[in-house]
Amino acid sequence: MANRFWAAAVMAAISLGAAAQVPSQPIRLGLIFPLTGGSADMGNSARIGAEVAVTEINQVGGYQGRPLELVVRDDKASNDAGLALAQELVLQEKVTATIGFCNTGVAMKALEVFQNNKHVLIVPCATGTAITATYPTADSYIFRTSARDQLQTQFLVDEIVKRGLTKVALLVDSTGYGDAGLKDLEAALARAGLKPHVVARFKVGVKSLDEEMRKLKASGADSLIGWTVGPEQGVISASRVAAGWKVPQLGPWGLSHAFAFSASSGSVDGAVMVQTVLPNIFLERNSSFTRNYTKLGKETPIGSMMSAAQTYDAVHLLLRAMFDSKNNLTGPALKKALEHPSNPYRGVVTTYERAFSPTDHDAISANMLWLGTWRNQERAYYYKEDERRATVIRRKQGAAASN
Repeated sequence: MANRFWAAAVMAAISLGAAAQVPSQPIRLGLIFPLTGGSADMGNSARIGAEVAVTEINQVGGYQGRPLELVVRDDKASNDAGLALAQELVLQEKVTATIGFCNTGVAMKALEVFQNNKHVLIVPCATGTAITATYPTADSYIFRTSARDQLQTQFLVDEIVKRGLTKVALLVDSTGYGDAGLKDLEAALARAGLKPHVVARFKVGVKSLDEEMRKLKASGADSLIGWTVGPEQGVISASRVAAGWKVPQLGPWGLSHAFAFSASSGSVDGAVMVQTVLPNIFLERNSSFTRNYTKLGKETPIGSMMSAAQTYDAVHLLLRAMFDSKNNLTGPALKKALEHPSNPYRGVVTTYERAFSPTDHDAISANMLWLGTWRNQERAYYYKEDERRATVIRRKQGAAASN
């Protein structure tokens, strides 16, 4: 379907003589992800997701005969490196637009580079609520295809309430991501008339949380939410199992990363996490993407399927904006085109009738989330009936869907 769509688009451009008028130089897109270090499973999956999209697009003629080219940079999950790379891509390399960031702190430090230079940034991984709330949406050049933490925390609390649990233990890392996540968790619990039963903090990089887990277990808590990134989610799982604490373990999307599985030696099995997309043989776009990713990335399971799929969709949404901007590839024109798409986009995560609008730069709404788990060394729907329910498209709710 995607290939036929773009083949038709290229042929239409040729018939109008547009291809003959546009130079053949590639359109260069910036890519900033952590390709090394503890967040590398996210970053490399996102990179490969972008490469799958660009390969497909270039096979059918690129954008009006011009191939897309990725200018890839490794931010190493470093705030300072992310800022420097943003400046390099925007001010020196002068890429057309940028897709990037898996870590909220790295993204936050670099945002002003894109905003001040009216340069479109699509964030496909980092989930900190503040990323798309830093600037007034009508003026902002920051877009996102991942689920913000405000949605994820509410989703987890709703699941806890559904199960009749009331004594929630929070185990949260001490990074900026953890600080923001804790605030969102406390707010979501308050909306349900609950307070954290106990809160424990820890530093990223720990190899054991056995002592913290024993204290949480002794507190009498009936559930556990761990808020951190992939490797430390694995440490949480391993320590919970070692303590013999058989309460439900819940977490944000980082619990689904391959590093969480490997760091826990499989102890994440049965833990539940927020997901926007899961492997699904009943969805043609989903299974096709997974096959193409595996051919290019040669890894099973995918390090972070959400990172890969959300980045893939970000590339295609950006390409559609290029067509809608009618060859005006300036930041303001691309921003306007992203906010006013002319056609739906049938993506891997979902079908977007309108991913963004002038009042909403988050592509994911609350109704688009799924509860996932680790089962037989692979990510799966926690509620098995959801696998078939996912064949019914969950269209975006809120401002972008109605404006």
